[in-house]
Amino acid sequence: MPTFLISRLLSTLIVILGVVTLVFLLIHIVPGDPIEAMLGETAAVADQEALREALGLNQPLWAQWLNYMQNLFKGDLGQSLYSKTEVNELILQRLPATLELAMAGLLVAVCIALPLGSIAALRKDTFWDQGAMAFSLLGVSVPNFWMGPLLIILFSLILGWLPVSGREGWDSLILPALTLGAALAAILARMVRSTLLEVLHEDYIRTARAKGLSEYAVVTYHALRNAALPIITVLGLQLGTLLGGAVITETIFSWPGIGQLTIESIQRRDYPIVQACVLLISLSYVLVNTFTDVLYGWLDPRVRYRV
Repeated sequence: MPTFLISRLLSTLIVILGVVTLVFLLIHIVPGDPIEAMLGETAAVADQEALREALGLNQPLWAQWLNYMQNLFKGDLGQSLYSKTEVNELILQRLPATLELAMAGLLVAVCIALPLGSIAALRKDTFWDQGAMAFSLLGVSVPNFWMGPLLIILFSLILGWLPVSGREGWDSLILPALTLGAALAAILARMVRSTLLEVLHEDYIRTARAKGLSEYAVVTYHALRNAALPIITVLGLQLGTLLGGAVITETIFSWPGIGQLTIESIQRRDYPIVQACVLLISLSYVLVNTFTDVLYGWLDPRVRYRV
């Protein structure tokens, strides 16, 4: 296990270095000048050049990258070009809202997908199976930017049950979480169904039933446990997708998280904040996948012996 863990951590560090560099380069080739966004197009050339020099944007790209990496290793993400606020402070203010939304979306997905996929597998080729797969197809096909407004129209404008936007109370979390978790629930339900169908025909399942165990105990403690690896794979991959997809969902519902901060910073050409937000989402994706790999090795010893 230590060798397996060290190999995964080393590969993660290499990926993180590549992600940091790629994010830096992509942000700097995006069209638009942050100096013009800050001073306006009518500002004097001398004022623009003075501000550019003060912010270090007149240096070659490789020099800016070196400065960025040095500051990053110190934990310094720089200052906002727009508000002059420390980027670390802005990220810490918005991060709890994004984590709350991502965890709520994940909880919604799991609570829908596990029973739905299990029923579809246990009632194969019946109405329940067809209904579950129809829901999965619908959930995958409907994008967040369409699902969100539909939920707002139905539950907020027509029924008046839930707030339209903002983060005022627990009820304001319901619609964003449903929007974010619906697509994941659809994907996860199909995965639960397919893995359970493979496991339910194994000899140890027949043995468990022959011992007189209830169907609930057979499915919960034997079938689902042995079908966990593919399900964990989807959860690990989709948790990163939830953080990325939160950008659209937070914009629709005016949720004050990292996603909304990213959109606002892109509009202002605020390089340090955009870099920090994109980097945070990318690193979250990498770290979640690394955690998934380590969890594999803990659940199934055959995985770590292949390293």
